[in-house]
Amino acid sequence: MANEVTVPLLPCASIDDIEAFYTVLGFSTTYKQRKPNPCVGLQREDLQLQFFEIAGFDPEQSYGSCLVLTSDIAELHRAFAAGMRAAYGKVLVSGMPRMTRPRARRNADGVGGFSVVDPGGNWIRVFQNAATMPASAGRLAKVLANAVVLADSKGDAGQAVRILDSALARPQADDDPVTHVEVLAYRAELAMVLDDRETATAMLARIEDVALNADETRRAAPTFEIAADLAAALR
Repeated sequence: MANEVTVPLLPCASIDDIEAFYTVLGFSTTYKQRKPNPCVGLQREDLQLQFFEIAGFDPEQSYGSCLVLTSDIAELHRAFAAGMRAAYGKVLVSGMPRMTRPRARRNADGVGGFSVVDPGGNWIRVFQNAATMPASAGRLAKVLANAVVLADSKGDAGQAVRILDSALARPQADDDPVTHVEVLAYRAELAMVLDDRETATAMLARIEDVALNADETRRAAPTFEIAADLAAALR
């Protein structure tokens, strides 16, 4: 047999909260019931998710997760981000729900990916299908790759912060300035995840002090866009 379809069934505390959030991301409701068991089905093009409600469920303790493979993670992330900006005035990068940025995942053979953490505490892990990113090169790139594994894949923002802070405290002359900007932006994002607005503001300010030539400024443009989103979220 071929062409089988698997639809994840994930837990939540409220199917209404789940439905509202995924509607922001461009999903439509395909099915919803209250009795005998509350559940809701959602779909965005070929992406289908279903959720069931558990009374007293704590999203912070959820182990719910699934993988989504797509041909264009950047486009899907842009669509989700646009929905968040329209609904909330910003991209949600802290708290629950939230969304991480597309980055290469060292623990996934360098394949690019990002994660959505929904109101049920479920991690929807989006990966590029059949395409790999360049291997990390340079000290800061390797540090950043390790931090992404810890925070974006394992949810351990605290440990990711520790290794980023250690690297930032010991700058080296041959550090790539574009990667330096990426590290500062990611450190700011993790500060917001940890509800440390003071550090987030300081890291974004440090980005302005990194000297870049014209080519480096062009290469850093996507990170500057991320920094702008973070600054907007802090206002």
